[in-house]
Amino acid sequence: MPRISPFEGLVFDDAVTGPLRDVTAPPYDVINEAERRAHLDASPFSIVHLDLAEGPEDPEHPGSRYRRASDLLREWEAKGVLVRTPATYYAYEMSVPRDGAPSTIRGLLVAMDIEPWGEGVVPHERTMPGPVHDRLELLRATATHLSPIYGTVRGPCPVLDHLLAHATRGGASFETQDERGVRHRMWPVPPDPRIAEGLAAEPLLIADGHHRYTTAMAYRDERHALDGPGPWDRVLTLIVDAATEPVVVFPFHRVQLAGEPPHDGVAVADLSAALAGVSDDDAVVATVVRERGDLAYRLLQLPRTPPAVQALHASMLDGRILPESLRFTPDAGAALEAVRGGGAVAAYLLPPTTPERIRSVVERGGRLPQKSTYFWPKPRTGMVLMPLDPSGR
Repeated sequence: MPRISPFEGLVFDDAVTGPLRDVTAPPYDVINEAERRAHLDASPFSIVHLDLAEGPEDPEHPGSRYRRASDLLREWEAKGVLVRTPATYYAYEMSVPRDGAPSTIRGLLVAMDIEPWGEGVVPHERTMPGPVHDRLELLRATATHLSPIYGTVRGPCPVLDHLLAHATRGGASFETQDERGVRHRMWPVPPDPRIAEGLAAEPLLIADGHHRYTTAMAYRDERHALDGPGPWDRVLTLIVDAATEPVVVFPFHRVQLAGEPPHDGVAVADLSAALAGVSDDDAVVATVVRERGDLAYRLLQLPRTPPAVQALHASMLDGRILPESLRFTPDAGAALEAVRGGGAVAAYLLPPTTPERIRSVVERGGRLPQKSTYFWPKPRTGMVLMPLDPSGR
């Protein structure tokens, strides 16, 4: 694993902003337009005013979204909306309500040294140039990591487990509950060299944030050419031990906008039966199409090895469906409604998978298609930011 360090952060002062729920948000790439508007309206200090700022996308435009985010970030810090913290780590906990017994995932927020994809940092999804361009313009403008990369180590890692168990015993310094009922809590953790030593042998699998990590690599290279090594050599990262924490990997379903819909498979009654029948172990997916005005659901056994999303692309999508004709959603109901409303010719519903299966693909030298996995819950954007100019603006 690359080297990790404590970092100087920026945190919201809730005495100025009000509750953290109103100023924090999910990662930018899972916020739809209606949700974006809701976050912007919830508070003038919502992190979405930075992460998905309003304005033209042309970075040369004087009112561009990137310049607007940069100006606003400086204003918030100058006015005490955001406050700088001493260099530290942060323990981070996400508690998911499940049948009255919350499931809790804990991790450690660190500044992680950026290195090329390889043994230390391992990707599992392909990236797309559009999001990388957008995130790079935002990083150039703000010189701040607004949200963390989420990565898992295979584990078990006793040092990390012991540290998090001790750090999360008392009341949290920062706490909020998100729109889906997930409780997010965060505690400062004093720097200790044993933390880095305990994680040194653990390759980090990027769970969420492939585009942001690719962006951080590009920004580091730009800054190296101008200024040499510096804080831009590191990226804000949440590290989770997949062996001791109950990491859940939901799918991104595929929505086909144009082209020939699929016709093969075994018919099932409805959406519930379709979702009950999908299987990552057996590479079974469900398809939804319109036939004679009604929705038709089928289960399809794919002639490839799992995970199912890789088998689907290899056997049915890649080379047959134009990439621009595919959309991705973690919401099976939204995928179904796209077909019902006529905006799509088919939906492909996928099963959950596991960190172990993802890692096995990577270890065989493979990589999953873009938008294949939806790790949930996700750390809240805005709980802590990592500026790349710790000495001050």
